[in-house]
Amino acid sequence: MDLTDFLLKVSIWAIPVLFAITLHEVAHGWVARYFGDRTAELLGRLSLNPLRHIDPVGTLIVPAVLLAFGGPLIGWARPVPISERALRNPRRSMILVALAGPAANLVMAGAWCAVLGLIARVQINETLVHWIALMAQAGIVMNVILAVFNLLPIPPLDGGRVLLGLVPAPLAGRLAKIEPIGIFLVLGLSALRLLDWLFEPALRLIGRLIPVLLGTPA
Repeated sequence: MDLTDFLLKVSIWAIPVLFAITLHEVAHGWVARYFGDRTAELLGRLSLNPLRHIDPVGTLIVPAVLLAFGGPLIGWARPVPISERALRNPRRSMILVALAGPAANLVMAGAWCAVLGLIARVQINETLVHWIALMAQAGIVMNVILAVFNLLPIPPLDGGRVLLGLVPAPLAGRLAKIEPIGIFLVLGLSALRLLDWLFEPALRLIGRLIPVLLGTPA
């Protein structure tokens, strides 16, 4: 990839990636606060300012490398701190706190669908319309992929936290020991393209949806 092509991709993907990752984390904090844990709020992490959530590796380096080499675009922000002991009915509440992140991504995917459907029908500068349309498509893809990725039942991903809340406590304790290496396990599987089977159905659905939103169904 030449530099011009890379910078063009960055201009298209930067805003969708930052919003997808930021709102994902803030959603965890909002739901945790609803169930009694104000840790994230007191630390100023319920902000929509991306700078409060950026992780240098997960938000910047990993997505940039994957974008440059054409890999599946995934990433993460600094996790919002959650005090499970402060939650009402901690195990049940943690399931809902964990699901809030992927749910936020699916809502954002819907919002980007609305943007794409609207911009495709607006008569303004053609270059600007094309750029926003590409950004909206990136937003749809990024948020759907992030939601699916985070639902993998491997700690510390959200699906792993849901699993910990569903299984008996002794088993949950053993599974929780995977958490320090879980993200590296998932990244390794992604790099080896062993998770493509998980993303392909979602990408096929997106591929059918986007032409409809653009008003050019196949």
